Amino acid sequence: MSDIIALTIADGPSAFGIDSYQWVSLAMLILIGVFVWKKVPGMITGGLDAKIAEIRQQLDEAKALRAEAETLRDEYAAKIASAEKDAESMMEGASREADAILAKAEADSEAMVARRKRMAEDKIAAAEREAVDGVRASAANAAAAASRTIIAEKHDSAADKALADEVIASL
Repeated sequence: MSDIIALTIADGPSAFGIDSYQWVSLAMLILIGVFVWKKVPGMITGGLDAKIAEIRQQLDEAKALRAEAETLRDEYAAKIASAEKDAESMMEGASREADAILAKAEADSEAMVARRKRMAEDKIAAAEREAVDGVRASAANAAAAASRTIIAEKHDSAADKALADEVIASL
């Protein structure tokens, strides 16, 4: 097996007595040396550190935004609770006011019914008085007409003369 490895290594290209794998190793060492000399690892770590700082800043902003959102949520929850209490008190006030209006309306309607009843009774009484007065007037007119008729039938000129003489004598 060592013969195969020796043949494989010996068969590859070589320059200045250095085999190909040694050239690759030398190139890698030079590349790593240039990277170190140009401070590439520092730039990579600096870039990573900058990225880490940026991510950390974004996380801090996210935390601040979350805290602000929670504060706003609590504030609005308090406002909603306050609004619900206000709505409840408004409903209670409206209910009390509606009850008061209903009671006033009932009292007003009772007063109006009583007033209208009095007005109707007054109208009935006035109509009764008017009817009684009309009946009395009709009765008086009928009595006067009847007495005229009776007097006209029973009295003649001789009775009138006797009545006149009697009145004159009494004076």
